[in-house]
Amino acid sequence: MPTKPLATEDLAHILKHAHKPFESLRDARLFITGGTGFFGHWLLESLLHANAELHLNIRATVLTRSAASFHAKSPHIANDPAITLLEGDIRTFTFPTEPHTHILHAATDSGGAQANRPAYELAESILEGTRRVLQFAQHAKATRLLYTSTGAVYGRSTTLLHTPETYLGAPDPLLLQSSYDEAKRMAEHLCIAYSANTQLEPVIARCFAFVGPHLPLDQHFAIGNFIGAALTDRPIHIKGDGTPRRSWLYMGDLAIWLWTLLTEAQPNRAYNVGSDEGMTIAEAARLVREVVILPLSSPKGKDLLPAGDGIQIDGTPDPAASLNSYVPDITRARTELGLTVTIPLAEALRRTAAWHQQP
Repeated sequence: MPTKPLATEDLAHILKHAHKPFESLRDARLFITGGTGFFGHWLLESLLHANAELHLNIRATVLTRSAASFHAKSPHIANDPAITLLEGDIRTFTFPTEPHTHILHAATDSGGAQANRPAYELAESILEGTRRVLQFAQHAKATRLLYTSTGAVYGRSTTLLHTPETYLGAPDPLLLQSSYDEAKRMAEHLCIAYSANTQLEPVIARCFAFVGPHLPLDQHFAIGNFIGAALTDRPIHIKGDGTPRRSWLYMGDLAIWLWTLLTEAQPNRAYNVGSDEGMTIAEAARLVREVVILPLSSPKGKDLLPAGDGIQIDGTPDPAASLNSYVPDITRARTELGLTVTIPLAEALRRTAAWHQQP
């Protein structure tokens, strides 16, 4: 069954705030990996919208494992004349013969989805895929490359309220569950190493957590599971104590940030991408219940659900425990590129739930 297109208000919002980056891509040819995923749909739909509205003559080659599956899932993207689908594996794909000016490497297996695969396969897939993309970038003589990394390169949580790009903490390399995080760290280094003494200008986007249409509601994404439970009026189940601090950026803002990073960020530099508006997991669960069940009918907080209603928290908070935070410091993106959080989380949740409720 074909996936639903994004809402017009989201596409218009992205174009309004990313008008300059899109204009700088006029007549460009992009090579995009990960185009069939969560990030990819937002990037491609916003690109095609800008292309049509501004007559930019941008073309994009999109790497996909199965062109037929992509056509069936997203015909509104695959059938656009600006899109060329290249079928292949990220680690071994055949280089396109056409020149490409910009590379957007957004393909990666997510750590949570790989529970049934050996850890080394996940790490090798990330590293071999990034190496192949970088080899193609050199072959194509591309000038700009954006690599979507992860905030997990700092470790899955820190004792800082907001983690800056200068933080030197890291995952434990001796833990199997660090395979994704460590491979992304090494992939960042490969981008810098492959660009040495070449025209390629890599930019690293360290992406944290996000919410929006296309987010799965039944996988390892906490906020997606919360929304899925609320939409079906099931209790939200938190297996821990609910105290870890997290934040979520709306995907419309993510698209604005990534297009800006691709075109305007300083090369050989990493930027945190996410919201700095942190809250506890328990607070996020409560907000989801309020937004989805009450649909923001009481914007000033009136008539909210009773405390604890519809939320099951297994653990008990330990006052002596260290802070567990996965929230970025976004000062660098804000001061260097003028990037901000423009969609509050409550509105992001409302839009996500509304999209999933559409027939």
